[in-house]
Amino acid sequence: MSLYAFIGALETGLAFGLVALGSYLTFRVLDFPDLTVEGSFPLGAAVAARLMVAGVDAWTAAAAAIVAGAIAGLATAFLNLKLRILHILASILTAIALYSINLRIMDRPNIGLLNVTTVYDYVEKLGVRSFYAPLVLLAVVVVICKLLVDWFLRTGYGLALRAAGANPRMARANGINVGRMIVVGLAIANGLTGLSGALFAMMLGAADVSMGIGVIVVALASVIGGTALMPSRSIAGQTLACVLGSILYRVAIALALSSGALGLTASDVNVVTAVLVAIALFAPGRRLPLPRLFRAAK
Repeated sequence: MSLYAFIGALETGLAFGLVALGSYLTFRVLDFPDLTVEGSFPLGAAVAARLMVAGVDAWTAAAAAIVAGAIAGLATAFLNLKLRILHILASILTAIALYSINLRIMDRPNIGLLNVTTVYDYVEKLGVRSFYAPLVLLAVVVVICKLLVDWFLRTGYGLALRAAGANPRMARANGINVGRMIVVGLAIANGLTGLSGALFAMMLGAADVSMGIGVIVVALASVIGGTALMPSRSIAGQTLACVLGSILYRVAIALALSSGALGLTASDVNVVTAVLVAIALFAPGRRLPLPRLFRAAK
């Protein structure tokens, strides 16, 4: 694998590390299967791209992407809590609606950002080479977001959110508003996803209405695979595992596609993704019978 492909895999892994952090909050902490990320990821990209093309500062556009993603999470929470729609169906409905909303925001299927000043250009002005600028900035942003998530989950509000996900009935018995915890958790998770979409679009040089397809698979692979490879009981260890899982996932795909021995091409990325996710889902908690096989061989 070339250095260019390796750096690209690291950058993509870091960008999707924010999605993994959001999915950790919904799937692991809240026990809420949220598929809104399929729509909130391109929503963040669409909002940021449209604002930047209109002349808005890139940092302001990224902040607007966070707000837009949080609103998408609130929409899912509304459908689930107020309209009593099953959580997974509520998130699917929001993601479907966001496809049309993203088209409305961009007014076309995609927006190019090749001649627009992005957040990475500010990093280059600090003396960082353009080749490494996205990697440096994404690493800083992901570390900050991870530390903020760790801090939040240790606060009283974060403990209440964790209790609401672990045992809703017990949480209600102790005076915790479970519905409010779901609202807050979905807003934070999709806000992180919106930021990820904005940063990914700036790195890619374009925002596309279909760039959210398969994001939930990447997020699940990162969370499940990362926590399986690096099991930890602490919040800091689990969030770190999610981020590293996202990076390892993208590096594994890059290695598989660049390996001439396997005969894979870029068109096989979905097959590689499916295999890696299947392994991540199967492996945790299972002990392969290798010791018995070795004893039988003797």
